[in-house]
Amino acid sequence: MPLILTAILLGIVEGLTEFLPVSSTGHLILASELLGYRAEQWATFNVVIQLGAILAVIVLYWRTFWAVALGLFGRDGTSWRFALNLLIAFAPSVVLGLLFIDAIEGLLGNAIVVAIALVLGGIAILVIEALARGSTLPPGIASLPYGRALGVGLIQCLAMVPGVSRSGATIMGALAMGVERRTAAEFSFFLAVPTMLGATTLSLIKHGDDLAAANVDWGLIGIGFVVSFIVALVVIKWFVGLVSRRGFAPFAWYRIVAGSIALVWLLAR
Repeated sequence: MPLILTAILLGIVEGLTEFLPVSSTGHLILASELLGYRAEQWATFNVVIQLGAILAVIVLYWRTFWAVALGLFGRDGTSWRFALNLLIAFAPSVVLGLLFIDAIEGLLGNAIVVAIALVLGGIAILVIEALARGSTLPPGIASLPYGRALGVGLIQCLAMVPGVSRSGATIMGALAMGVERRTAAEFSFFLAVPTMLGATTLSLIKHGDDLAAANVDWGLIGIGFVVSFIVALVVIKWFVGLVSRRGFAPFAWYRIVAGSIALVWLLAR
């Protein structure tokens, strides 16, 4: 397969799956198995193109980011609660990421772990959908109690296992704690910005020497970045509207079916 086509396909996969509860990292790992390329050669590519999807959040919600920034300087209480909730939720991933980065990276090459996590995550979504009591809090990220924000941050750490899904863990964890659907989805989007920026920075710092020595094709990375950005723009707008009206069961069943097929294929080949 031509390298440009591979870059485009991986960019589409990243943009489609970063904010859906289906695991973008898991899909990129399975794509490496399906397309038959060496995942380690595309490791830098996969890390950097995630920033394209993150940029989509900043572009779509720039008014919110701008209003919060102005509110912080103006000592607006709502803006400070918004920012503090993001920082509180972000903190657990910082601590655990620094402590266990080697173990986490060790799992990134295990496609069987991804397949199993997809299936178990799909089952978990169906269970939470059935048992969640509905919203018990007013809408809005600034309205979340700090304890709930910390709970979402702790649950997000489950996504350090590839295939779990960062967005799926945070959204379903928030729903289980009584957060309204749209707020849960948007909190996941906003939390992705510091989380993914931190993860990317840590990875680039750790592997900086390898990057300097490697023949990295920044043209291909640029293509993947742009593609993931454009696709994520569409996905985020569609996803927020969908979860505001319907449940997450379709994503759960997709995870179960895709994970089962992947597991059978991986074990049988």
